[in-house]
Amino acid sequence: MRSGYVAVIGRANAGKSTLVNVLVGEKVAIVSPKPQTTRDRIMGVLTCEDYQIAFIDTPGIYKADNLLNSVMQKATTDALGDVDMILFLLDAHNGVSEKDIALIKKMKGQKVPVVLVLTKIDIMPENLLISCIKQLADEDIEIVPVSARKGKNLNELKKVILKYLPEGDKLFEQDIISDRSEKFMISEIMREKILLKFQKEIPHGVAIIINEFSLRENGKVYDINLDIVCEKPNHKAILVGKGGSAIKEVSSFARADMEKFLGRKVFLTTYVKVEEDWRNSAFLLKEHGYGKGNT
Repeated sequence: MRSGYVAVIGRANAGKSTLVNVLVGEKVAIVSPKPQTTRDRIMGVLTCEDYQIAFIDTPGIYKADNLLNSVMQKATTDALGDVDMILFLLDAHNGVSEKDIALIKKMKGQKVPVVLVLTKIDIMPENLLISCIKQLADEDIEIVPVSARKGKNLNELKKVILKYLPEGDKLFEQDIISDRSEKFMISEIMREKILLKFQKEIPHGVAIIINEFSLRENGKVYDINLDIVCEKPNHKAILVGKGGSAIKEVSSFARADMEKFLGRKVFLTTYVKVEEDWRNSAFLLKEHGYGKGNT
């Protein structure tokens, strides 16, 4: 049997979370078209008869412009420290830049095997894909083009991963698919719906705080009470909407996904509050669960 940890690294919006979700076969990380969707390391575990792969989904690589982003970049760097191999994901729709090449060289400087995964090939012109592969030929790195959405080349990617993983026992029990708690996933579902509904900077200045997460005695209903923390009073006004319309709509979408995830009815209560510039407060970042590892 082969087993090991695989870090999934790449720029923001390279398709890391989507790929991990598809490979694991369950939604273990939220996804949206916006950068900075993933804020911390999230593990997704794929278990089959003769192998087990623990994928470490990481925040996208970009220049940090606040303390939260610095914490996120540290989470990505830390993920490289104790893995068996690295998948470096690259969305090359705009070609391959010098910065991309520099990142590839940086990944190759690690002490573990690195595989370059070209993503979203289902919406990439074939001639551009061929051109990118030729351009990368001099980098002496194994390249696997994939489409997570269409399932293209995923079996080939698994074969390549297994080629580099060591032989060993299972890392986790058979039914484990993530290292994150249900409570953490509930907060991420709420944040995902906000990312999908609201535009510009508002979603990136939002944190979700779970005040109550409890199953009623009848075992059929979860009571969930949470705060949506934003940075500015005008952001709160937008999140709440006229007569509370916006928060009602986004909460309804979130509740539906929460019920699907938990397999039970959910009674959801949401509040919006302002904590100005919380993303630059070390105290508030810690209070809100960033940089503390698993929650």
